Amino acid sequence: MHSYIKYVNPELGKLLTKIGLDKQYQKGEGCYLYDNNGRRYLDFIAAYGALPFGFNPPEIWQAINQVQIDLEPSFAQPSLLEAAGELARLLVSIAPAGLEKVTFTNSGAEAVEAAVKLARAKTGRMGIIAADNSFHGKTLGALSATGNAEYQKAFGAPVEGFHFVPYGDISALYQLLQTEAKTTAAVILEPIQGEGGIVEPPAGYLGQVRAICTELDILLIFDEIQTGLGRTGRMFACESEQVIPDIITLAKALGGGLIPIGAVLCSDEVYTEEFGLKHSSTFAANTIACRVGLKVLELLTENAQWLIKEVARKGNILKQGLLDIQSKYPQIIREVRGRGLMLGIDFGSARNSYPDSMLGIMAEQKLLTPIIASYLLNVEQLRVAPTLNGASVIRIEPSLTIGDEQIQFGLKAIENAAALLARRNTAALFGHLLSVNVQPEVQIKQVKRPKVLPSSEQQEGRFAFLLHPLDAASYSDFDSSLNAFTHEQLSDLTNRWSEMVEPFVISGTRITGKTGKTAYGEFIVIPYTAKELQNMSPAKVKAEILKGIDLAVARGAKIVGLGAYTSVVTQGGRSLLKHVNVPITTGNSFTVTSGVDALIRSGQKLGLELNRATAAVVGAGGAIGKASALLLADKVANLILIGNPNRVEKSNYRMLKVMAEMYRYLTEKGNNGQVFSTGTVGAYVNNLTNRPKVTDSLTEWIDFAKQDLLSSTCPVKITVDIKKNLPDAHIILAATSSTDVLITSDILRKGALICDLSRPSNVCKAIPEKRSDVLVIDGGIIEVPGRPDLGWNFGFEKGLAYACMSETMMLALEQHYENTSIGADLNIDYLNRLKTYAAVHGFRLAGFRSFDSPLSESTWNRVAEARNHALIAENKF
Repeated sequence: MHSYIKYVNPELGKLLTKIGLDKQYQKGEGCYLYDNNGRRYLDFIAAYGALPFGFNPPEIWQAINQVQIDLEPSFAQPSLLEAAGELARLLVSIAPAGLEKVTFTNSGAEAVEAAVKLARAKTGRMGIIAADNSFHGKTLGALSATGNAEYQKAFGAPVEGFHFVPYGDISALYQLLQTEAKTTAAVILEPIQGEGGIVEPPAGYLGQVRAICTELDILLIFDEIQTGLGRTGRMFACESEQVIPDIITLAKALGGGLIPIGAVLCSDEVYTEEFGLKHSSTFAANTIACRVGLKVLELLTENAQWLIKEVARKGNILKQGLLDIQSKYPQIIREVRGRGLMLGIDFGSARNSYPDSMLGIMAEQKLLTPIIASYLLNVEQLRVAPTLNGASVIRIEPSLTIGDEQIQFGLKAIENAAALLARRNTAALFGHLLSVNVQPEVQIKQVKRPKVLPSSEQQEGRFAFLLHPLDAASYSDFDSSLNAFTHEQLSDLTNRWSEMVEPFVISGTRITGKTGKTAYGEFIVIPYTAKELQNMSPAKVKAEILKGIDLAVARGAKIVGLGAYTSVVTQGGRSLLKHVNVPITTGNSFTVTSGVDALIRSGQKLGLELNRATAAVVGAGGAIGKASALLLADKVANLILIGNPNRVEKSNYRMLKVMAEMYRYLTEKGNNGQVFSTGTVGAYVNNLTNRPKVTDSLTEWIDFAKQDLLSSTCPVKITVDIKKNLPDAHIILAATSSTDVLITSDILRKGALICDLSRPSNVCKAIPEKRSDVLVIDGGIIEVPGRPDLGWNFGFEKGLAYACMSETMMLALEQHYENTSIGADLNIDYLNRLKTYAAVHGFRLAGFRSFDSPLSESTWNRVAEARNHALIAENKF
């Protein structure tokens, strides 16, 4: 691990590594950086404006070295500081008229702190008004003036006295000052918002603010830390509107790219004795920093500010080039903003620019620009960076000394990126992270789907369903460009983005039942695979799933379904109950009824005599496995309950509990008059003597079941050894929470029938090829009434859904907004009620399917024939 990651900033270091921005630069010269492999990169960031002359400018080094040669003292406070005085005089000479006093600081954030103190000391008022989306630094006072709650909330900012108005909205400022003028010391603004996304205010706005502040006797602070000293093609950005503030803050470029230094310029009227005697700094106004500042101003002002005029000229060329690219790709680049060499490319955050693509998800969550920056750095060898607040914006802020040829190089690189984005080829944009060269010319076709929106009708049901990629390959089902990667490469890629991507809505749909009732629902992705969720700490997995539920509630869901591992890792939803304010369901109940129904029907179609068959339930200790075992018990001759081999003692006890509850359930059914087929487990149990009463405790039933297990005639077997016991089963129902393949061709008896309810599948996909006599069917696949477009096919044909999804839909149609199918104990009465809901609204089994594809009649016949041959040869069952 690199020392920076280990000792300095682990979180940032890990993030940079994930997105391919983890370069180790060994050399910087002019506008270029060189990494530890000797590769050269054109720098279009310039340390956010702090490198006016590029890396290691010789003139600045000369100024530093001259201090050593002359043996000038660096820290001799308090005294009359020679270099500080000279620099202050020169700054005043180039500043807007009336700014006569200079206070030096060590950074831009400190400059803002000093400006606030100046304003408060002068006015005796504490209030500071800043703009939404602004950025003024990360010390507590500067952070309090920064209009972004995401940066503030962890640090107790903003402190008392700070207020915010929309940037560029003069009416909002005037309205706020109607009530706050008497308590407001100053208004602080950036002439162009930098970290906010290179945002220019409306023409005349700065002048209007100046007029209001003058009228109400409020000071005006311009934060020119990024815009000042030539960056916009003028010495100060406020000069463009000829507006003079009371206070200006400077930093970044003043240090010449080598030394931290900031400065606050203010009028004589603003500067007070209180401030002068009580504000100080050990390191501010030091000799080296001030000598550097003098050299910076010398370079900026020589030849009648020739360099700044060049910034204006080159800025026009660069901006026009970016506008030309935008005109070619208007669907990719929303806007080009800024002046001089402070420009921003807004790639937008509209998901519909990249339909059926992870690019759209990342654009929506404002994660796309870091990936664009990574592509430009690693492929095009151009270094850019997103802005912090305006996260859909790539800043273009090269050194003031950038050359015309370098500008053209940068434009070509940016055009290549825009062309790549226009093809919506996620794999091509991400390929460099995996050292894979994906052909960028491949255009990903858009699948046109009708846009479904929620209805304003109150009687319409509302639901959401949480799902997640079963494994990395699931992302390819959504974004076909990812098929360019191998499974290992795709796993690497998804591991990189899973920690960054938040839960997202993948699609929406409207369900219309046979009765005419409707429900609108959305499918929300938790961006972790089954294994990732399985390996997560309970606290983290709960937090991630609660994010998805919160998103569902915010979007109007009245009930939320927990799909796949979102149910497994929350104990069937139990661990969430105290933390949610919306009903939840696992959908496990309808999964059970539909799965058992599919198994029985397919068995009948194959001619199986169920009352002579042995059934095995793999994962019988879970909610689905347990309920499935209960429903099978009155239809089959023998049951093998197979538990988790990794927890033998616990699994055996859970299997025993399942057996005990099965016996009690079958006894209750017998007491209610059900007649069981001869030879079934149900008939066996109801012929037993000395059974406990249905009302007796589960402990008594467990003791009874334990004793019956010792009988040679007991039709139930409890085990964790799948390899030894599965060969005895004629029919198998797989319902584990394992992510592993457990059922393979070598442990199956001749003519076995398997119903797979596990997701990810526990059944080896090679079985049909290796064992023509064995039939594998998918359980829990439902045809939704009217077969609506669900927005994503989930690996199915249009209008098909998992049973757990269908249960959530039915509950929304019924507006049955209660917690259902929670935990390991599914209610049999509720299972039967779901059958009624399904019949009423038109939900039914989607025919017979195997490994996510329909089973044709020819396949049935082929399997049936092979199965019969195998059984005849074996002269068995």
